[in-house]
Amino acid sequence: MPNIKSAIKRVATNEKRRLQNASQKSALRTAVKAFEQAADSNNVEAAQQTLQVAVKKLDKAVTKGLIHKNAANRKKSRLAKRFNQLSAQA
Repeated sequence: MPNIKSAIKRVATNEKRRLQNASQKSALRTAVKAFEQAADSNNVEAAQQTLQVAVKKLDKAVTKGLIHKNAANRKKSRLAKRFNQLSAQA
């Protein structure tokens, strides 16, 4: 444990940010899984709504620095591809 006041504050700040990042990343994964479940059940309306939520969370994660923009774009592309296949079947 640090003795210097600024280092003590830094440890507290880092822990606070770590918890916020973990929470946002978990919500992101949950949103993607919700879309995948809707796509698996062949529910086009639910899939469209959950896709919008997942894309929004991916974009937000990029602006917060949680994930790289190329990784987010890759995930969005794969989700959109899956949605397009689903909507073509229906």
